[in-house]
Amino acid sequence: MGKYIVALDQGTTSSRAVLFDEQARIVAIKSYEFEQIYPQPGWVEHDPQAILNTQVDSLKEVVKMSGINPADIAAIGITNQRETTLVWDRKTGMPMYNAIVWQCRRTAPIVKQLCEDGYEEHIRKVTGLIPDAYFSGTKLKWILDHQNLHERAKAGELCFGTVDSYLAWNLIKGRPHVTDATNAARTMLFNIHTNEWDDVMLKALDIPREILPKVLDSSGVIGMLDPTILGCEIPVAALAGDQHSALFGQGCFAPGMMKNTYGTGCFLLMNTGDEPATSEHGLVTTIAWRIGGKCTYALEGSVFIGGAAIQWLRDEMHLITRASESEVVANSIPDNGGVYLVPSFTGLGAPYWDMYSRGTIVGLTRGTGQAHIVRAALESIAFQSADLVAAMAQDCGAQPMELRVDGGASANQFLMQFQADILNCRVIRPAVIETTALGAALMAGLAVGVYKDMDEIARIWAKDLELDPQMTERQREQELAGWHKAVKRSMNWVEPEI
Repeated sequence: MGKYIVALDQGTTSSRAVLFDEQARIVAIKSYEFEQIYPQPGWVEHDPQAILNTQVDSLKEVVKMSGINPADIAAIGITNQRETTLVWDRKTGMPMYNAIVWQCRRTAPIVKQLCEDGYEEHIRKVTGLIPDAYFSGTKLKWILDHQNLHERAKAGELCFGTVDSYLAWNLIKGRPHVTDATNAARTMLFNIHTNEWDDVMLKALDIPREILPKVLDSSGVIGMLDPTILGCEIPVAALAGDQHSALFGQGCFAPGMMKNTYGTGCFLLMNTGDEPATSEHGLVTTIAWRIGGKCTYALEGSVFIGGAAIQWLRDEMHLITRASESEVVANSIPDNGGVYLVPSFTGLGAPYWDMYSRGTIVGLTRGTGQAHIVRAALESIAFQSADLVAAMAQDCGAQPMELRVDGGASANQFLMQFQADILNCRVIRPAVIETTALGAALMAGLAVGVYKDMDEIARIWAKDLELDPQMTERQREQELAGWHKAVKRSMNWVEPEI
């Protein structure tokens, strides 16, 4: 048995590889950013080759950095940005179009038509989702329509997949066309109750079954890594969407446990056990993971722009030179000066689901400065997450006692304290904040016998930081009132396309 596990964590803005030992401690980590492509306002794309190249490079480099023998790697797990949609040639692997990213809004008219045609209730009931351009199904339809690929798709010449599927096809010997249940559940094409592709949605979007991948468990050996990559065959033994992987990596194995991941977006998931729970407050129902053919379900709320708001401050506005600087700048002033930033650059996710909202800054005065904008951007991440927790509390009938946090922005102490304050709930950060990668590694280790069961995995989780709320109730109410007023100003900004 090998001594190490590698997680390939393919994210929205970077691809990373994380090497763990069998005690789930990080041995080495390497990531590479890649270009974000914006062909039109509201459109977001990635170059599929850039995704693949950066992921392979990070894998090779993390092994080189660690100095280990690749033969000592027991397994590899893959976790990925979800909903991002790719179509490629089954024989050559050539992409038919750029990857359409989960943030992309171009298919809003298709979603609007689905609702007008009466599919909204079916989508909610069968897929657990809310009709939105966020999900993969309408993106796939757009590619087939605009690249004139329907006949080739029906002939079985093309493969559709989310990023996990694309990586598996390119990295695993024999080129399997597969996905896992967590990624399938994000397509708006998959029945989460029967674990089958849904004929009604396939017909509604004119998508042939021949283009769809086989749906596997999240933990299980899929095949062997192509030996040309690292010089030996290694079991690839897990596929899972990034947020599901993070829930697993946080050890949220009991119903009611929840985590929030602060990455490009923010994603709050709560384990609901072996039965799907229905939300009445704008959340979606999803498969948390499928192991041994058995599904665990979750309620989820999605914030489209979380850490990406800080990247925007850095890359487009040049208000900071690096993301970590935002904490120092935010702490340089006592409050936000009445300034609120709603970063709905690609619409609003849960619980609002407004595809036509756009970014807004309100409350500006002559005294507003750079620090107020930076602080407002950080606070917006916590405010959006608080909206998700409030919706979850309404659905479940109880306020959470604690929230487990992870992802890059969870390292920002100002943001985490403000999150605890605005939620009035304890925030706990684990020793390993790379929990997305950790979850994939643990799932892969479970599949090959590094870990014997979930109880052993639960004992691995360790706490690093615990923050209790310090804000008064009156201040909290005022802050939230200002935020919700700002959100209303941002909504329905763009006119729907006909």
